[in-house]
Amino acid sequence: MREDRISLSGLRIRVYSLNTVVVGSGAAGLNAADRLFHLGQKDIAIVTEGWNMGTSRNTGSDKQTYYKLTLGGDAPDSVTDMARTLFDGGAMDGDIALAEAAMSAGCFYHLAEIGVPFPHNRFGEYAGYKTDHDPRQRATSAGPLTSKMMTERLQEQVLRKKIRVFDGYQAIAVLTDREKSRAVGLLALDRNHPDTPQERYAVFHCTNIVYATGGPAGLYSTSVYPESQTGSSGIAFEAGAKGKNLTESQYGIASIKFRWNLSGTYQQVLPRYVSTARDGSGEREFLADTFPDAEKMLDAVFLKGYQWPFDPRKVSGFGSSLIDILVYRETVIKGRRVFLDFTRNPAVSSGGELDFGTLGKESYTYLKNSGALFGTPIERLKHMNQPAVDLYRDHGIDLEKEYLEIAVCAQHNNGGLSGNLWWESNLRHFFPVGEVNGSHGIYRPGGSALNSGQAGSTRAAQYIAARYADEPMEWESFLRETESILREKISLGEALLKNADKENGKSNVLQMREKIGKRTSGAGAHIRSLSGVQAALEEAKEDLAYFRERTCLSSPYELVYAYQNLDLLIAQIAYLSAIVDYIRQGGKSRGSYLIADPEGQLPADGLEENFRFSVSGSGSLSDKIQEVTYRDGKCSMEWRPVRPIPAEDDWFENVWAAYRRDEIIR
Repeated sequence: MREDRISLSGLRIRVYSLNTVVVGSGAAGLNAADRLFHLGQKDIAIVTEGWNMGTSRNTGSDKQTYYKLTLGGDAPDSVTDMARTLFDGGAMDGDIALAEAAMSAGCFYHLAEIGVPFPHNRFGEYAGYKTDHDPRQRATSAGPLTSKMMTERLQEQVLRKKIRVFDGYQAIAVLTDREKSRAVGLLALDRNHPDTPQERYAVFHCTNIVYATGGPAGLYSTSVYPESQTGSSGIAFEAGAKGKNLTESQYGIASIKFRWNLSGTYQQVLPRYVSTARDGSGEREFLADTFPDAEKMLDAVFLKGYQWPFDPRKVSGFGSSLIDILVYRETVIKGRRVFLDFTRNPAVSSGGELDFGTLGKESYTYLKNSGALFGTPIERLKHMNQPAVDLYRDHGIDLEKEYLEIAVCAQHNNGGLSGNLWWESNLRHFFPVGEVNGSHGIYRPGGSALNSGQAGSTRAAQYIAARYADEPMEWESFLRETESILREKISLGEALLKNADKENGKSNVLQMREKIGKRTSGAGAHIRSLSGVQAALEEAKEDLAYFRERTCLSSPYELVYAYQNLDLLIAQIAYLSAIVDYIRQGGKSRGSYLIADPEGQLPADGLEENFRFSVSGSGSLSDKIQEVTYRDGKCSMEWRPVRPIPAEDDWFENVWAAYRRDEIIR
């Protein structure tokens, strides 16, 4: 790595020249850095907003799942079978599905070898269980904090190898050679020194960028993402990277004081769903108003445990996702607060005692086999999953004594930036990995995101080490290609600082962030309508057009929020434009969202007409992928057929010969 300075916009700005910059320090980014080093590419650095920020380090669930090929027991499985499961989720490229399946065992064993405590039996078989949208027992878990453990172990590898880390650096521009459609560098804001002009910015002049910035969490006000996670998809769109399947995200019931998914045993112990007025008065159990009897209501609550993401196919017939609609109805339409109460059994019980005979066969059998046909929800939860109780207590919430406030929250982005078989974007030398990569289709198995992040970052590292190990582009050419975007981004920051209201301390950057979040959560989350999304899109375009004039800072330390807001507005325009286009193409409810349809069905008596919807058929746009290109505040759309699962020649002698000729990585 070489260090230098350049004069730009009246400032002397630091420049670092190297082969590869990894942006982000979550599980995918750390794995990319670790694998690059292992493969011999040591001219690398990690650029991160902060070691302890990001989703993989700060999220989980009652039993956070890692999805992989079956590695124990007598159940048959194969790479092709697993690829087919991923592919059958719809709108997923078959080559990506095959790569994720093929890489899963190796990536999993790597994590196990570096110390992630995945459980195995005395013979070394890794036990598995079924997860959503998957027919086999491919799922495993290291507990509620699986991704945090992954991140910690991978961080140890990175630190042991003494890989350079730029901690506290916010990416604010992806630098490109537009003529050759390739990434050539990165502009970052040094969050440690925003008040020092000569240290405020840093330029990374590099051959490759591994972009592991996570999902666009800042787009949502109601979210299970950690507050430290914002995302940086907007600047990638701005640089010319295509978006893929931006319509597809996951939403589900989560706690909002401490942001956490309420899947698994949190639901299987059958807590009470209660709502109150904003001041806490008027408490009532609202599910019973819609469900026809105790059995259907309790079964729906139980099934919500492993049917956690909202799914419009599981609404009708008093399915588990009807609960998400009823929670949304209470919180958004009626303006009430909704809670889970683990201290008492639901009101359908007699004298506080739950009649387990009213449960359906599946619910009853599960609780019986778990030895949990007794007591209150909290007693059942402590019996079945004490760590799930301890987790909330560690965050100041005692489930034995208090209600848990909830909402339907954004949880994961299945879409994102487009990438090929090696996770390289249409923007060459730019590799989006982890959640920021839109590798998933409509319905993904639970835990597949963790596998995808490891598989994708490994393949990106393999490609870089084999094909892109050269020096960054020649210095003078780099300056010529990037000077205009560097000046534009830096002059924006300097103008905002010049106009900062330091005397009165007036600032609106956090209010703007809240506005952006409410706009997506209100119109572009799990309940959507064409008119609502269109209106939100026009608002976002106006905010972007007047961004400089409408942004007010009170301190240089708020500059990071301004750049983040700019990034989020660009991303918001891309995501909302994708949703509008999908609906105009005749797209119906699918994945994890409901689209209002006046000709559709109403899921239950008494619900408002805006909940009338139609479910997308298996062949309706599910065999196509929507790609989005952003330029100057506008988006263009392209629909293409999914790439099928490849039928590769796997005859050993032929594969061996191609491998020896170095024809595999291409």
